[in-house]
Amino acid sequence: MTEAQVPAPARSPGQGPLTGVRVVELAGIGPGPFAAMLLADLGADVVRVDRPGGPGLGVDPAYDVTNRNKRSVVVDLKAPDGADRVLDLAERADILVEGFRPGVAERLGVGPEDCHARNPGLVYGRMTGWGQQGPLADRAGHDIAYIARTGALGMIGGPDRPPAVPANLLGDYAGGSLYLVVGVLAALHHARLGGTGQVVDAAIVDGTAHLSAMIHGMLAAGAWQDRRGANLLDGGCPYYGTYETADGGHMAVGALEPQFYDEFLRLLGIEDGDEDGDGLGLGLSGARLDVIRWPALRERVTARFKERTRDEWTAVFDGSDACVAPVLSLREAPHDPHLAARGTFTDHAGITQPAPAPRFSATPTSVRTGPARPGTDTDDVARDWDVPRLLSAPRDPQRSAPRDPQRSAPRDPQRKASP
Repeated sequence: MTEAQVPAPARSPGQGPLTGVRVVELAGIGPGPFAAMLLADLGADVVRVDRPGGPGLGVDPAYDVTNRNKRSVVVDLKAPDGADRVLDLAERADILVEGFRPGVAERLGVGPEDCHARNPGLVYGRMTGWGQQGPLADRAGHDIAYIARTGALGMIGGPDRPPAVPANLLGDYAGGSLYLVVGVLAALHHARLGGTGQVVDAAIVDGTAHLSAMIHGMLAAGAWQDRRGANLLDGGCPYYGTYETADGGHMAVGALEPQFYDEFLRLLGIEDGDEDGDGLGLGLSGARLDVIRWPALRERVTARFKERTRDEWTAVFDGSDACVAPVLSLREAPHDPHLAARGTFTDHAGITQPAPAPRFSATPTSVRTGPARPGTDTDDVARDWDVPRLLSAPRDPQRSAPRDPQRSAPRDPQRKASP
């Protein structure tokens, strides 16, 4: 089934709390597109400025979920009038997001000074790994290098193995995208109060370091050891971690509080007593705070979990406050009963994907359109944003791709051509 054949989902009464906000996204990869997707999910009219030929990752744009709810135009920023086309958009936008290395946007003629000369109220969001200043600012990098230098990567994994790589969730998206969104929305609030735009420097190293604020406090207080697998929240604790089951699956345990811990032990079927001579007979409740007894407790818990399958243990802990959950795969997660009941995942254009988050009572959000195809929305954007210069821009070959039936966002008759 092609995207054009998929029935359009019913529209919610509102498009989200950012309805009426205009965003220009200068196409990149990783945290920039995800941040712009979040703004689009919240209702903003996000126009992605793609480069001719695409980002070069070899991923079919039809499956790039981070480009959902957006519209796309193609502009060659190296062409003589490429910068002017982008500046025409920036003049009519509230927010611009770019993820170039420091100085590149300036060389292309679309840096903060150029944009603010046309639109003083513009919020100019810059997404980088190292930031706009510092010894590494001009160097290449990816998520893993950024989180490595902040100390975050060194906390993850077992003590006898190299640090575990948390995909690109911790750096790119948590330390990068989410901080950029917080920054541009705060700056937008300031601009609307005082009429002055500004530059938001969102560096992944800054955001990732900021995420570890509580851990640094615990470290200063002597409540955290600066090594892996030795602490309450890093897998060192036997009642906060993962265990393999009889069928090779895994269960996640987070029974931190005393009442949850006792419930966990009860349902796991570990009884007080010292039949095994492991020194735990003085009471398993006491082992909770006795780090010396943690290794023996871990052995007991490990052995017990291997006696049943993941599904069997899921049934045992179902409906309890033991804080135990099955470790699901990406394909399994949408079918989890709780997530299915909440609609945490949704299907659009044949792609199962996370639904927009968070949720709003008065301005509900939705997946309105599938991934924007490069250049397919040029005519609509030129009309809606009143940027006729876009119509003379080169068209991407993918313009012939099937259109999403909801690709064009409705024009807001109250929206002025420029701020």
